Amino acid sequence: MKNAKISYNFLIIFHALIALAVFVLPLLSKLYALLIVVVGFYVVYKTRNKNNEVLIVAAYLVGVEVFLRMTGGNLNNEYVKFMAIFFMLVGMVYSNFSSNIFIYIVFLILLIPGVLMAIGQADFVIDLKKVLVFNLSGPVCLAFCSIYTFNRRISFSQLQNIFLAMGLPVITTTVYLFLYTPSVKDVVTGTQSNFETSGGFGPNQVSTILGLGMFIFFTQLILFSKNKIEMLINGGLFVFMSYRGVVTFSRGGILTAIVMILCLLVILYRLSNTKGKVKFSYVFILTGLMVVGIWTYSSMQTNGLIEKRYANKDALGRDKKDRLGGREEIMDAEIKLFLEEPVMGVGAGLSKYRRIKLLGEEVASHNEITRMLSEHGIFGLFGLLILFITPLILYINNRQHLYFLSCFAFWLLTINHAAMRTAAPAFVYALCLLSVQMKNPEKEPNQ
Repeated sequence: MKNAKISYNFLIIFHALIALAVFVLPLLSKLYALLIVVVGFYVVYKTRNKNNEVLIVAAYLVGVEVFLRMTGGNLNNEYVKFMAIFFMLVGMVYSNFSSNIFIYIVFLILLIPGVLMAIGQADFVIDLKKVLVFNLSGPVCLAFCSIYTFNRRISFSQLQNIFLAMGLPVITTTVYLFLYTPSVKDVVTGTQSNFETSGGFGPNQVSTILGLGMFIFFTQLILFSKNKIEMLINGGLFVFMSYRGVVTFSRGGILTAIVMILCLLVILYRLSNTKGKVKFSYVFILTGLMVVGIWTYSSMQTNGLIEKRYANKDALGRDKKDRLGGREEIMDAEIKLFLEEPVMGVGAGLSKYRRIKLLGEEVASHNEITRMLSEHGIFGLFGLLILFITPLILYINNRQHLYFLSCFAFWLLTINHAAMRTAAPAFVYALCLLSVQMKNPEKEPNQ
């Protein structure tokens, strides 16, 4: 037990030091990106994926993606998605997969008509290969991750290790943000999403990964802190990530984290006995106090502008016309495109160019649901139904999956405000499909 504590503390310090090293010498970011894959593959090869090590490696890649992007470490924009797919395939070679994964094969097939439409309609001005990779890498990554995790038995402690593997690189991201912008007061001048407090990268994606980190270390705090020191460490990480997430001024990731935490608390409360519910009231009080403290400090550091941001007002206190930062117009335009081409859609990746006529400018979609409808038509609708219904059906016989609702909420809310720009929603969605056992599951013949 003592060694485990030292190991956990060492991992936290180590990932904080990675942020410092990359901040001093940015070139190390690319080396870091390569080492993750090389070391991860070596671990999977040596263990032959006996304990689903591919999920640990993929989770780590998902957690580190935003950090690599903001520091120039990504070899290309879809690097993490491609690597996640690669490790899922390696995992299937070693550990096989369920015979009932045909539903996600069908999902992949439903994407093909949109690709054919894009090939038939795209002109030479458009880099079709780039457009298709940008728009389909997310759904394809989701499908391959889901094929691997579909009804795969795993213990709850193993699931927590997967989440922790995602959370450790978020520590690196948080520390880097403090190094990049030590004084929030000096850079916050309005209520729009702030690139300065987001490490110079997209506030939407930074907010999303910090929100996921908030949930991970909240679970560490209330479920896996074995003493007061661990409580302080996990509580401190939760507070720091929450604060840096709030001051990105991107609301999506923070609101998603709040929903995830509430889902978990409700499930844990309902599963508790009378004595447990009494103890749980202290958790609610502690959580409330932390939230009030984080919000108060954030308000002080932003001179009250963060309150106006969440109230949908500008810096002068005037109400903004749109509540979603202009996303309503994009969503409306995509729905119009779907109604114009309800069967085949306009073609994968082409809605951005078709919207120029409606909006007068070229802007990428932030909503994966309306994008799937506009670009894939009725095939996109069927694909979305598969994604919605399948995990819910599995959950009926998988009530020990305490994180199911939180994972499902993360996927659903994230694709509505950040589409599938990162691998996080695809991978976290796949975690919904795991068959979680509170005790170590017995190995099945095909695993």
